Amino acid sequence: MPKPSLKDTIIDAGLQAMFRTGYHGTSVRDITAAAGAPQGSFTNHFRSKEAFAGEVLERYFTYTRGLVAEALGNASLQPRARLKRYLDIITGKLEGDGFARGCLIGDLSLEASGSSEALRTRLAAIFAEWRAPFAACIGEAQRAGEIASDFPADDLADFLLASWQGAILRMKVERSAAPLERFKTIAFQTVFREPT
Repeated sequence: MPKPSLKDTIIDAGLQAMFRTGYHGTSVRDITAAAGAPQGSFTNHFRSKEAFAGEVLERYFTYTRGLVAEALGNASLQPRARLKRYLDIITGKLEGDGFARGCLIGDLSLEASGSSEALRTRLAAIFAEWRAPFAACIGEAQRAGEIASDFPADDLADFLLASWQGAILRMKVERSAAPLERFKTIAFQTVFREPT
């Protein structure tokens, strides 16, 4: 009888390890030790650490898509409220981790995009895909008169995600919700304010 695959266990362990020590700070030995797997299991499933990081990124983005769908797909809320809801859901998740962990997409963008063209290319595609539901929600809010139409919805979605990533970085440094709450307050009283 064949041995069960350790691939998912290794990916889960790698995701946690990369959150703690980053892409460059996490070795294959660290990953397999955390997974309780022999190093040979890693090379059986992944051709390189870069390929492995790509699979970890996909696992994390699948999770992120679910959070986006939970918030932005909630038809019981108006579109502007759905945008706030997403940020509140993420704030709650980050608080649950003691504000020590951020967003793996943002972390890898900072750390790996300069050294891995494959990861940089995938991250660019992820940001484009990630932006789409936010742009759709912002466009809906603009058509409903909830958000000013001074800027295209795609540009506002890019602004929201990029600025939010910056707030998350500050949150990790301060170990506090203050940067997140400050961003939400300012963003929804300026760029995403209700037109008067």
